[in-house]
Formats: sequence, structure tokens, C-alpha cells
Amino acid sequence: MSGPFDVAVLGGGAWGTALALVAARAGRRTILWARDPAVAAAVAGTGENPRYLPGLALSPRFAATADLAACAGAPLLVSAVPAQATRAALAAARPHVAAGTIVVVAAKGIERGTDALMTDVVAAELPGTRPAILSGPSFAEDVARGLPTALTVAAAEADIAERIAAALVSPSFRPYASTDLVGVQVGGALKNVLAIASGIVVGRGLGASAQAALTARGFAELSRLGRALGARSETLMGLSGLGDLVLSATSRQSRNFSLGLGIGEGRSLADLTGAGAKLAEGAFTAAVALDLAARHAVDVPITAAVAAVLAGTLSVDAAVESLMTRPLKREEA
Repeated sequence: MSGPFDVAVLGGGAWGTALALVAARAGRRTILWARDPAVAAAVAGTGENPRYLPGLALSPRFAATADLAACAGAPLLVSAVPAQATRAALAAARPHVAAGTIVVVAAKGIERGTDALMTDVVAAELPGTRPAILSGPSFAEDVARGLPTALTVAAAEADIAERIAAALVSPSFRPYASTDLVGVQVGGALKNVLAIASGIVVGRGLGASAQAALTARGFAELSRLGRALGARSETLMGLSGLGDLVLSATSRQSRNFSLGLGIGEGRSLADLTGAGAKLAEGAFTAAVALDLAARHAVDVPITAAVAAVLAGTLSVDAAVESLMTRPLKREEA
């Protein structure tokens, strides 16, 4: 298969591969770019991604490459690389991305060092393009297998969000259009931090009641910070906020929940995040979210506890005690 392509997907991991499948199932001529030539060759040659989605046949087929130039001309570019690598990937792609291209980021995180949302990174690295975000309750393997999934796609202009939704929709994949760029991104990023907290609770054996309470109070925390940053309440209550939190905070398929689970069980952070470990975006977002909360005078005790545990300045038991001994207040506060 050769270009020009309708959709180019950056990122040869599980999520990028799954989204390339989504576009192909929607009838779009699709190319997947993988940084590692071995991954690109495996996908192109065998019709599988044995490193990230072993045993799953990629049908319908799509093109795969390790050459960014092969993605040139696609009117829809989907970035599925991790949040902290997004800026570098977009900068590398810049010579091959034309003005007016719709650029959809599918990473759930906030950039360290700049506190920038992913669409702000797009605007900075690919000026003249149209930034958008795709987020919601989804696991790459479920999406790749064609299991029913609904997400939110947001762009500043409603017609752009609707065009993206129309380009990716299929019987098993339903994107809902929105113009709340902040809400969709904040919900997707902060739920990762809360999923780590939920995993810690389960790993420590604190019980289902504690897990439910943490999820509820965590969502209140997410909502406070989201609104302070300009998010709409209805977005935070939707797929990319509450929906994604419920999924990520309750399933071992979630990398962030699994990270928290390991911490709660007493495993070292070095072992859980070292070579070969799956990336958990919340490990990077916790400190960023805490910084944003401080700048906007928003109380985020669960996020603060997770950030401290990840930084090694607070033990799990001390974090739990600090949360349980906080001053009493009205629930809506």
C-alpha cells in the first residue's frame, strides 16, 4: 500500500497500532509510523505487532513504516506516542506536516516542565495545523480486538471535531464530538493519577469500601482542578472524565492502576518503572497536577499523596493516614 494516505498514526506501540486499526476499519487508507524499524517491519511483513499486541492479527491491514516522510500528505495525523515524548515526535514530523492538517493527540498527560496540555504542544510544534484531542475509557487491546468503545474527540471548532469523529467511526468505535479541549485533556490526565491511588488501596488490601470512597473523592478533586483550569462540568462528568476514571481505577488492564497495585503490595518503584516496564503516564502527571493545583489554589490531597509516594518522600501507610485524618468538612467541599 502506498500513499497518499487519509490517516497517518504516529507511534508503533499498542495504542498507536490500535488506532491505526480503528482508522482502517473506518475505511480510511492508513499508515502507521513506528520509531523502531523492527516494529514497522514486523507489522508490514507479518500483519502483527508481536512486541506490543502479540497474537493479534491486524485485520484489516494498513501500511507501516519507520520513515516519517511516508506520512506526508495525510490530512489527518494521529499522535499516539506517550505524552512526554509528544513534543519531540511532532518536531521530527514537522517537515512532513502541511498547514491545515488536523492533528489529533491520543496521549493522556500533561507535559512536565511546561505544564502544557497536549494541544498546546501541537500548536507550538506544528503551527498552522488544527489541534485536537482523543480521550476516554479505552484499553488498546480492547480497541484492537474490535470490542465496543466510546470516546470523546475535542477540537476548538465543532466542525473539526465532527470531521474527526466521522473519519474514525465504525460499528465498534464511537467518537463523540466536543469543543471542550481543556476538559477532555484534564480528565484524561488526572484520572491516571487517581488510578495509581486506587491501585495502592487495592494492593494494600484496604478493601472495596476504601476503593469506592477514594474514587468518589478523587473525582471531586479532578472536578475542582478541571473547573479551575477552564473545563466544563459536563465534560468532566462524561466519557473522558468520570467514564475513564471508572475504567482506569478498577481494572488491572490499566497501567496506572497496576503501578499503584505494585506500590501497595510493597514492590519498589524502581522495579515497577525500570527497563521493560509498561509506561504509566500518571507517574509523570502527578507532580505536574500538583503544581497546577498550587498555582490555582485548588485542594488536591489525593494527588498530593500520590506525588509524595512517587517522589519517595512519604510512605504508603503515612499517605493513607494523612488522608484519613484530614479535618472534617462538608462532602461537597
